[in-house]
Amino acid sequence: MGAQMRYVKLGQTGLQVSPVALGCMTFGDPGRGHPVWSLPEDQSRPLIRQAIEAGINFFDTANMYSQGSSEEITGRALRDFTGRDEVVIATKVRHPMRPGPNGAGLSRKAIFTEIEHSLRRLGTDHVDLYQIHRMDVTTPLEETLEALHDVVKSGKALYIGASSMHAWEFSKALHLQRQHGWARFVSMQDHYNLLAREEEREMLPLCADEGVGTIPWSPLARGRLARDMPTGRSASDPFAEMLYPAQPSDQEIVDAVAKVASARGVSRAQVALAWLRRNPVVVAPIVGASKPSHLADAIASLDIDLTDDEAAALEAPYTPRADFQGVSDPAELARISARIGIRPAGSAAPQS
Repeated sequence: MGAQMRYVKLGQTGLQVSPVALGCMTFGDPGRGHPVWSLPEDQSRPLIRQAIEAGINFFDTANMYSQGSSEEITGRALRDFTGRDEVVIATKVRHPMRPGPNGAGLSRKAIFTEIEHSLRRLGTDHVDLYQIHRMDVTTPLEETLEALHDVVKSGKALYIGASSMHAWEFSKALHLQRQHGWARFVSMQDHYNLLAREEEREMLPLCADEGVGTIPWSPLARGRLARDMPTGRSASDPFAEMLYPAQPSDQEIVDAVAKVASARGVSRAQVALAWLRRNPVVVAPIVGASKPSHLADAIASLDIDLTDDEAAALEAPYTPRADFQGVSDPAELARISARIGIRPAGSAAPQS
């Protein structure tokens, strides 16, 4: 591990993580499903190794990324490049993994099935952080939370976390966990960046009050904050159009990022990531890297402390936008999945 990395606690746990997490959705067999822009194993491994050598110890994946291929590639690389005790592995459960009535969701059966499959693919006997990818409104919340508690008690996960949902839903879950003495969510993986700040209204204050650390996804707004658009990935990422429907303030924010970056002589990505670090509830942005320079920017951002005036300039143009919290309704999830190219498990790969 890199000697200069300054590690931080994940929420109120004793777990030490790097203040940058490597998002492993980028790594996976492109022929196995969403996302179509993922990197095959031979291109993924050098990036994972670069992260390890730089001191990043926090790796976030999910069972549904490339239908398990991300977990396989990540697990093999971590075994080859470092020791299991040196890294923090996070994965997720919720989305469809195979046909049939129990191939998705957060039922007790689904959770116990999927943790076993994730451990097999990752090549480990436990994950450090097991997260629910979205809510499952078709399963009683108590069933989900007790199952997660039992996964922790079995030693197959050390901590549990959640991802995008409404603040009232997360508050209810935390209340039930406290009431029943179940393992508590220690982290919230939420959608937060300079173009999407709706989480500042309720979710981030809730996490601060409850001692939950946040690990924001899409910290660079699918690249919109880092470079001129479109890019190769953005052209094949219709999900981004759902997250960031164009509004006038977006370009003003992007221009403000570029101005601060130019004045400092650094990249836009470094400025956007440094801004996130100003919020004390943010533990580690999840950075997807498809090039060595993406990782280099993420690491360099840790040395930037923005002034209050710089932060004010970045924040001033913001206007409220439709809040994307993910979709729980199965019918709506199916429609969105079809639109963004998530194939049902077991279906044929799309023709190139």
